[in-house]
Amino acid sequence: MSTVSRALNDRPEVSPTTRERVMQVASELGYRPNASARALVRRRSDTLGLIWATEYVEAGVRQPFLLDVIAGLKVAVDHSGSHLAILTTSNAGGNSFLRAAREHTIGGVVLMGIASGHPGVRALLEEELPTVGFDTPLQGRRARYVTSDNRAGAASAVKHLVELGHTRIGTVAGPEGMHSSDERLTGFVEGMRDAGLPIADGAVQHGDFFLGSGTEAMRRLLDLPERPTAVFVAGDEMAVGALHAIADAGLAVPRDISVVGFDDIEAATLVRPQLTTVRQDPLALGTALVDELLSLMADAADADSRVRALSTRLVVRGSTAPSA
Repeated sequence: MSTVSRALNDRPEVSPTTRERVMQVASELGYRPNASARALVRRRSDTLGLIWATEYVEAGVRQPFLLDVIAGLKVAVDHSGSHLAILTTSNAGGNSFLRAAREHTIGGVVLMGIASGHPGVRALLEEELPTVGFDTPLQGRRARYVTSDNRAGAASAVKHLVELGHTRIGTVAGPEGMHSSDERLTGFVEGMRDAGLPIADGAVQHGDFFLGSGTEAMRRLLDLPERPTAVFVAGDEMAVGALHAIADAGLAVPRDISVVGFDDIEAATLVRPQLTTVRQDPLALGTALVDELLSLMADAADADSRVRALSTRLVVRGSTAPSA
């Protein structure tokens, strides 16, 4: 390691051949002055980087489910003996993610809340830096992604409402173009089709996964000529917002309208009635992200990108009841 340090600092006692070899390895690793000489000697880093799209955050608004996934990710990193660095990046340049990873000698990257078409993501994949996306489909020789079975989870919510006798079922979907949101909407549509039920005009409204958008979307559903007797909401925060809109309209859950959410965050058991919801396992998701990334960092490259989809489970509570 002392030889590496001397070569990087252009000390005269290092032979030109040795210096050239060290600088070649440094270039391959994207070395910057604060990078670890130990990583250069080993030709790899055991530090994992987390890049989380913070631009999709409103001031003062938390994202409890993603925070739970990050907690699971940290526990898994601790158990693996690796390290975790949260990378701050500038979206001004297409190689901002790659540049941040190089500057911190990152061995692999976890992406959260970032679209697969983002130029920074493309740069990571082209460089073949091991990359795992959460709810972000990635295509690359050293890329994978981890998700929940969003489609099956949404379909199970519809099936539950149908079994309770509901036929006028609406949904508050997430943002269009987001993978998890699109999959949950597809699951809702498939569930309605399998039950032989039509989807009324206006019965699909979109929110942004935050509470306020759930309130606004639910108000639009309540304004339909025939309001739904049940609603599947694609995120628990939006579902809590939907409960607010229903109460503001002088209606009761589940007497007048049944509501099913998705995620099973802590708030699902704090509201009254407690929320029936589709449960994802954030700790298992965090562990899966680390497992897949460490596998890629160990040079387990795939000819085809691999997706790891974890199962979901419907948790029935007080916000659903038989149709009146």
